[in-house]
Amino acid sequence: MEGAKWVWTGAVAMDFSEVVLSDEDRAFQSELRAFLASVVTEDVIARDRETGDNFNEEVHLALGDAGYLQRDWRSEADGGFTAVQRRIWELEIGRAHTPWFHWGTTSMVAHAVATFGSDELKAEVLDEVLAGRYRLCLGYTEPEGGSDVATCKTRAVRDSDGWIINGSKMFTSNAQHAQYVYLITNTDPDAPKHQSLTMFLVPLDSPGVEIQPIRTVDGDRTNITFYSDVRVDDRYRVGPVNGGWGVLREALNAEHGTVERDAGGLDKIAVMTEHVLLLADEVDRVARQVQSAGLLSDAAVAYRLGRCVTRLEAAMSTPGMFGRVAIAQTLRDITPDLMDILGAPSAVPSGLSAEYLFRLASPMGIYGGTLDVFRNMIAQHALGLGKPAYAPPAKRS
Repeated sequence: MEGAKWVWTGAVAMDFSEVVLSDEDRAFQSELRAFLASVVTEDVIARDRETGDNFNEEVHLALGDAGYLQRDWRSEADGGFTAVQRRIWELEIGRAHTPWFHWGTTSMVAHAVATFGSDELKAEVLDEVLAGRYRLCLGYTEPEGGSDVATCKTRAVRDSDGWIINGSKMFTSNAQHAQYVYLITNTDPDAPKHQSLTMFLVPLDSPGVEIQPIRTVDGDRTNITFYSDVRVDDRYRVGPVNGGWGVLREALNAEHGTVERDAGGLDKIAVMTEHVLLLADEVDRVARQVQSAGLLSDAAVAYRLGRCVTRLEAAMSTPGMFGRVAIAQTLRDITPDLMDILGAPSAVPSGLSAEYLFRLASPMGIYGGTLDVFRNMIAQHALGLGKPAYAPPAKRS
C-alpha cells in the first residue's frame, strides 16, 4: 500500500489508500483483459441486450475451460484467486460488459451444496459447475410472498425414499439456462415458519417443471416456474429436513453482502457492481458529448453533470451491503439528469444508454431484496438499532 488516506467515521476507520499491483498482478490483469476482449465481442453484447438474458453460454464455457470459474469459486488457500486478483477479476468482468450476472448465483448455490449436500450430490454437480456446463438458479420468491422468503407455501411431501413438490416461484432468473433450481420448500405447515423449511436442488428437466418467461421494465428476462407433482430423490435435499432456514441464511448473507471483511484488508465489493460500471461508462460518454458540443459553459449543465460524477464516485467507492443501496439509489437519482442533459433524443432506446439505465434503475431496487430491506439490515447490523416496528397506526378517537 502507498499514499494511505484514512477517514474516521465514528469508531470505524475507512482506508482509501491505493493498492499497489505486483508484477504478477499486472500480468494477470493483462491476461484477463486480453481473454475477455477475445470472447466478449460487440456481437455478444448486442445479442445479450436483444435477448435480455444476461447470459451467454459460449462465454460461460470459455471462462470455465480457461479455469477462471474454478479460481473464482475456490479460496486462495485452495488454489483460487488472491484477494487482489479477485478484485481485478470482479472489476474487469464488469468493465468488459460480460453477460454473466448469474455466475454469482451459481457460485453461491454451489458453495451451499459443497457445505450441506450429500457426497452423491456433490459428485454429480460441482465439477460440472466449475467447468461451466451446469448452471444453478434460485427458487425463493413466491407470487404472494414478497421479500419474506420464510412465508414459503411451495410444499414438499415425503414419498417413500423421495419427495413430491408442488408450488410456484417468481423471479427464477436464468432458469432457461440452468440445470438445477435451488428451491426453498415447506415440509411442515404446522411448524413456525422458520422451522418448516427444507432446501432442495431440483433438476429442471424433471417431469412437472414448467418455466414461463417474464420481461422486466428494462427488457431483461426472468421467469415464473411451476412445480406440479415433481418427484425428486432424497439425495437432492440440501441440509436437514426443516432445517432449511439455517442453510438458506448462509446463502442470503453472501447475496446481501453481510459477510465479514476480508482479512487482507479489502472490503467486499458491492453486489451488482457490474451495473454501476455500466453507469460509469454512460457518464463518461455524456461528458464527452457535452464537452464536444460546448455545453459546459452552461452553468446548469455543468452543475448537473458534476453532481452525477460525484454521486457515481461515491457509489463506486461504497462496499458491501452499503454499496448495494448506494448503487441502486444512484442509478435512480442520476439517470434522469443524464437524459435531461442529452435532451429528447435520449428517450430513444439505443443499447447500453442512459435510457436503458433509467429503466434498469427500478428493478435494481428490488433484485436480491428491496432497498427498504437493505436499509433495515444496515440499521440493525451496522448501526445497532432495533428491528422496525410494523404495528398498524393507532386509531384516532
